[in-house]
Amino acid sequence: MLLRKITLEEFGAYRGKQSLDLTVTKSKPIILIGGLNGCGKTTLLDAIQLALYGPRARCSGRGGKPYDTYLRESINRQHDPSRGSSVTLEFTVTMDAKEHYYKVIRSWHTSGKTLKEFLNVFIDEAYGDSGKRSRHHTEPDVKFSKLLSEGWADHVEDLLPLEVASLSFFDGEKIESLADPERAASVIESAVHSLLGVSTVQQLRTDLLALQRRQKLSDEEQHLLDNIRAQEDERHAVQEELETVAQELAQRNTELGKAERALEALEREFEKEGGGLFERRIEIEQERKRVAEYLADLRSSLTQITVGPLPLLMMGSHLKEIRKQAKREQSAAEAEQVLSVLEERDQWLLDLLPEDTRGAVIAKLEEDRTQRFKSTSLKVDFGLPHDALAQLAVLDEVLVRDKVRAAELLALATTAAEELDQLDRQLAGVPAHSKVEAIQNAREDQLQEFTRIQAAVARGTGRITELRRRREYVSAALERAHNDFVRTKVKAEEVERIIKYSEKARGTLERFGAALLQRHISRLEVAMLQSFKELMRKQGLVQDIRINTDNFTLTLTDAEGEPIDPGRLSAGERQLLAVSLLWGLMKVAGNRLPSVIDTPLGRLDSRHREHLVDRYLPHASDQVLLLSTDEEIDEYLLGRLEKSVARTYTLIHDDTNFTTSVVEGYWWNVGASNVAR
Repeated sequence: MLLRKITLEEFGAYRGKQSLDLTVTKSKPIILIGGLNGCGKTTLLDAIQLALYGPRARCSGRGGKPYDTYLRESINRQHDPSRGSSVTLEFTVTMDAKEHYYKVIRSWHTSGKTLKEFLNVFIDEAYGDSGKRSRHHTEPDVKFSKLLSEGWADHVEDLLPLEVASLSFFDGEKIESLADPERAASVIESAVHSLLGVSTVQQLRTDLLALQRRQKLSDEEQHLLDNIRAQEDERHAVQEELETVAQELAQRNTELGKAERALEALEREFEKEGGGLFERRIEIEQERKRVAEYLADLRSSLTQITVGPLPLLMMGSHLKEIRKQAKREQSAAEAEQVLSVLEERDQWLLDLLPEDTRGAVIAKLEEDRTQRFKSTSLKVDFGLPHDALAQLAVLDEVLVRDKVRAAELLALATTAAEELDQLDRQLAGVPAHSKVEAIQNAREDQLQEFTRIQAAVARGTGRITELRRRREYVSAALERAHNDFVRTKVKAEEVERIIKYSEKARGTLERFGAALLQRHISRLEVAMLQSFKELMRKQGLVQDIRINTDNFTLTLTDAEGEPIDPGRLSAGERQLLAVSLLWGLMKVAGNRLPSVIDTPLGRLDSRHREHLVDRYLPHASDQVLLLSTDEEIDEYLLGRLEKSVARTYTLIHDDTNFTTSVVEGYWWNVGASNVAR
């Protein structure tokens, strides 16, 4: 786990909204936060724990107060309690080779006499998957998780158990209490069990014992199991009925096929015997009557046409001669009319001519009249009327029209006559009723049987559909019941097996736990001794450190193997022993947790402080939050520590309004606020 950012809003002495960027690098793992006594260093440490653990947080400012009282008193005194306070902690955790970014916001406000607290957890599941994101990127896109927010108390125990956090977040007073080897026993026991996983083995043994004792089902569990069995019985009954109906349907389908084939055979026999004609005889008779009436109408229309001029078509040559004669008689009549006119014209013309020229003209004119007179004389004269040609033209049009109509009527009459003959032949082929009666009755009976079986098949198909839906419903309900109570079902089926093997597993876990404890104790002894020697000015004072696996007490031995009385150690040396214990634990745990250290150099002399600054703080963990006064990390020690410091802050307290603000830089850093001094 690495802390990324903490934001305090109207929390304790911190007025308004104060944020600290806590990102570090491997070469610079330290965040140095300076503040005089009473400026809010311990409050900052409490805020981290409060954000993570809420009412379970071991805040030094809470003491024995109720949680609600502590939250009320944590609201800045100059702020409206109804608007409340909040603590926001952002951090990353690497799990399964993936880095997950968390943002935990714990806020609270008063509403009358009631205090309301809210916890919202945001997470970026994809954080660390993209190579484009920086390791120090503190504000990725995060999404609210309702599931995490509701189950945070359990989830945070998986990320950082409270017992382990007490070893990761500590102040100078805790270090002083650990300086006594006798008092360090409880810390060692807690660390070995929580931080190094021994408690997991013990918890498994306890859980197995509890499992053995809980092998009797409760009434509620028994009811649920009874319900599951009832649903299983219902599903079995539905399945049996479904199989029965399916078999019956298969049989009905076979019967339906036989009935259909029998009906088809009777249909063919009925058709072969003329049954189709017999059934259609009335229809055929009605059709014959209609065709006969239609043919009679056509013949009547032909008769009416023949009463008119249509027979004249047989006198075509005579009509042609009459037409020629009419033209001759018309020409003769026209010539006769012209002669009378010419006589008057010729006489008028002669009167105009002189005498000597009349003779020749008279001869010519007489010759012309003679010729014209000849055209008026006819060998045969029928005395036809003057409009005979017009009448003959009208007659031609009527004859053409009647000829076309007569042809159409003759064609229709021919078709109707043929259709009438066909209908007569069909009627002649209709069998007698006695001949087809037996086949007809058999066919009707078979049709009823086919219809009955077909209806039974339809009912069976519908019943199968209904049973399948019922089976699906019962199966879904049964699956839900199994999912809701799978452990109970498994328990009911495997109670004897669990009881049989749980005791064996408990024995194995007991032996494994003892071996694991001894292994971790041995590693811790080596790490603690190495850390203590690195920090101690007197290199030969302590030669070995042993931890009793029964009561977890420390035993120090000198170079000759004799126990060292802790009273021989100075206060500073005992403090270094406590620091060595914490450092050794972090080494064994793999430095995977941040170390938040409040005022760690209280009782150390200058030489030991240098050792702590040079050898411990830069290597205490992958991330170290160091809360110090100006006397602990002074200008000289800051110079020795500066190469390992990623960021520095100073907590500035205003004694007038009793509020604290955060500024970047440390007292002796360039750019740090002068008001810090």
